[in-house]
Amino acid sequence: MRPDGTVKVLDFGLAKAMERAGGAGEAGAANSPTLSLHATQAGMILGTAAYMAPEQARGSVVDKRADLWAFGVVLYEMLTGTRLFDGATISDTLAAVLTKEPDWTALPPNTPAPVRRLLRRCLEKDRKRRVCDAGDIRLEIDDAVTAPDADAGPAGAAPAPVGAVRNFRLAWLATVVTGLVAAALAVPAVRHLREAPPDAPPETRLDLVTPAGGDPLAFALSPDGRQLVFVAAGDGASRLWLRSL
Repeated sequence: MRPDGTVKVLDFGLAKAMERAGGAGEAGAANSPTLSLHATQAGMILGTAAYMAPEQARGSVVDKRADLWAFGVVLYEMLTGTRLFDGATISDTLAAVLTKEPDWTALPPNTPAPVRRLLRRCLEKDRKRRVCDAGDIRLEIDDAVTAPDADAGPAGAAPAPVGAVRNFRLAWLATVVTGLVAAALAVPAVRHLREAPPDAPPETRLDLVTPAGGDPLAFALSPDGRQLVFVAAGDGASRLWLRSL
């Protein structure tokens, strides 16, 4: 903490260390060695155990989402004042990272809903479901600061006003009615789609012998499809010829 009260978080994420500092057997779970040379290679378990993402703990390939997991751990511990993943040994800590779910009831009751939502997204064990960019985190925090009471609060908060409950019930009723109407309309639609299409008219092919000197591309079909007119010379003078189909 700086003299002006600013808090700095140091040695965050995958530090670009070239050498191991200390032995893993001697370090505690919260201060396990960090080594990140070739850190993206599979099969290497690198980082501080209590802040490793599950994919790090498994030795899988990691990306920036591992740092966003670590951010979520730090934020959770700042809000609750307790360790999120702790164990007597590094192995116990890694096992907790892989299997333990956060105790969401440990968060302060007045924790804004956007922050609770952010923590859940940061601490998704499946990184495909995890927040993938620090910019999104910034937006969630800004929302929590500007409108901390915009979303529903945690369990134990004051009940919603009667008007809000009534509006919710009306919205739910409208949704149900809309679903029933859609289902009723779907039945005839499905029946119509399952009906066999009408038989298409048979395809007709023909060969037409024209007088000599004709242009094979200079022709037109009558609107009713029964006659064909084309240009041909025949006796030396170009004229229109009409043929019935």
